[in-house]
Amino acid sequence: MTNNLTERDEATAPGGPGSEPQQSMSRSYILWLMLASFGASMAMMVPLSYGIAVRITELAPGHEEVLGYITGSAQLVYLVISPLIGIWSDRTRSRFGRRTPFLYLGTAIGLVGLVVIGLAPSLLIVGAGWVLGMTGWSIAGAALQTLQADKLPEAQRGKVSALTGLMTQIAPVLGIGVAYAVSSSTLLIFVVPGVIGALLLALFPLIKPEGSSKDLPDADHVTVKSVVTSYGFNVRKYPDFAWNWLGRFVFFVGLYFNTTFGTFFYAQRLDLPVREVAGIVATVGMIGVLAAATGALVGGFLSDKLQRRRLFVMIAALLFVVGAVAEATAWSLPQIIIGAVLMQLAIAVFATVDQAIVYAIIPDRDQAGRYMAVIQFAQKIPSAVAPLIAGVVITIGAVGDVKNYTLLYLTGAVFALIGGLIILLKVKSVR
Repeated sequence: MTNNLTERDEATAPGGPGSEPQQSMSRSYILWLMLASFGASMAMMVPLSYGIAVRITELAPGHEEVLGYITGSAQLVYLVISPLIGIWSDRTRSRFGRRTPFLYLGTAIGLVGLVVIGLAPSLLIVGAGWVLGMTGWSIAGAALQTLQADKLPEAQRGKVSALTGLMTQIAPVLGIGVAYAVSSSTLLIFVVPGVIGALLLALFPLIKPEGSSKDLPDADHVTVKSVVTSYGFNVRKYPDFAWNWLGRFVFFVGLYFNTTFGTFFYAQRLDLPVREVAGIVATVGMIGVLAAATGALVGGFLSDKLQRRRLFVMIAALLFVVGAVAEATAWSLPQIIIGAVLMQLAIAVFATVDQAIVYAIIPDRDQAGRYMAVIQFAQKIPSAVAPLIAGVVITIGAVGDVKNYTLLYLTGAVFALIGGLIILLKVKSVR
């Protein structure tokens, strides 16, 4: 990674919409991109992996399946609007660029949502708050990913995906530690990680501005037809994009089956109250950070060096299967740690390498925002649907309050394996 670009060079490095990025991003730019990714992940994942579970326990103890309904509903809402955000982003002409306005818009909406959840008197308001929170932080995160699609040349895609992916692995763990430290106040569980995330997101474009988009050619007018077609793409014309989308979709179904109910899973298998699980989640997560770091860095850097992406995707799927089986059969902390570490490693490798694949096979860089939204469908649909289905799966064969997490984790393993096989066998233009 070179370090000889000026701030102005970085702002204009892609050369305009539609062009393949050529100039490498500087180390300082990548550092701030990593910090912003860390902030977005902390603000999003702490409520998702811990905070909302605490609120459900406070407002409706014993009804943990509600977590799937709340998170799934919020994902569905964002799923509907994300292509519109992508189109709007691609067509934005401002002195701040195309993506920066959405980074700030998303951050503001996300913070409002967290406050609503923290103060909510009922589960209905918690759900409404998470619709805002999920939408806001997703908009900000999408802006960061589209900036990478705009600016990163092929030689840096694996490395930078590894580094930003590592941040998204570390942030929830540290964020849950922060939330646990202020767990005496339900509101602070949401607000403190959210404010930390918001500050890091806000600083990124101030220190490393995107550059003006005012001089870019005017985009076509948005029509009803263009909005409708933005939700899809020509599968026959872009088969690799289509197969990668499908493989990513199936893998993420397995992932969300096995991660949505983590807090409740630990509480059941270790016989602990839900509020006390934060310490276990943070501890397991901290151990998993090393695995995540190894997975992201080895997957990203080696896939760049060897110019092989699909092999690493398949390795990630196999590791996920082993980890999921370990979790499914675990009733002790050591085995839970082993399973969690393997799944952290797998998720980091998959997320890093498949993101590099996505950057390489975007059909039209002039519409990067739209296509990044479309590829996010492969993650957002599972994140919306899988928790809803998982909420039903854990009740199959359940005895009293003991939910069937064994079936849930094994089902997730099967989906992850199939997803890896699809990408390995069907995506042809990327090695």
